[in-house]
Amino acid sequence: MFETIVDVLRRINRLIALIVGAVLALTVLFILADITLRQFGHSFGGSDEVSGYVMAFVASWGLSFALLELAHVRIDLLRLKLAQTGRSILDLIAISATAAVTTVVAWQCWPVLAKSLERGSRANTPLETPLWIPQSIWFSGWVWFATASVLLLICAFGMLAQRQQSQFENAVGTATETEI
Repeated sequence: MFETIVDVLRRINRLIALIVGAVLALTVLFILADITLRQFGHSFGGSDEVSGYVMAFVASWGLSFALLELAHVRIDLLRLKLAQTGRSILDLIAISATAAVTTVVAWQCWPVLAKSLERGSRANTPLETPLWIPQSIWFSGWVWFATASVLLLICAFGMLAQRQQSQFENAVGTATETEI
């Protein structure tokens, strides 16, 4: 059951990664077109603003993909020297810390969005973008990351309780050099 949850999370995150990648590619094309137009005295305007929003979007939504693909950086010098039990303890500490931090960050993102909604805040730029739009995408990415982290933590404890060590290792361990 826990392995199925992790697999579903991975599939969802791979779809999200494709969407994020497509948005990033479209943003690059938009910026390139804007730079090219500037050579002829014209511009779409706002490419710097839009790219900043896209980077926040890519970061918040991409973090969950990295988590499920074991791509987050971890210093595992000590971990590799430990027996299976020691590695499992460090992995539990790592996923627990990740779940705790992402939950706090997602929780703290809400007041930023709520103030923008309450005040009808707009960007202080020529586009005057209503800030709730990029902030909603950014906030939802952090909520998804926190949700995936907490679900992964629950699955990790469940896998250990059911003595599914290899599944646990595949879900919250670290990628070895040969897997990268």
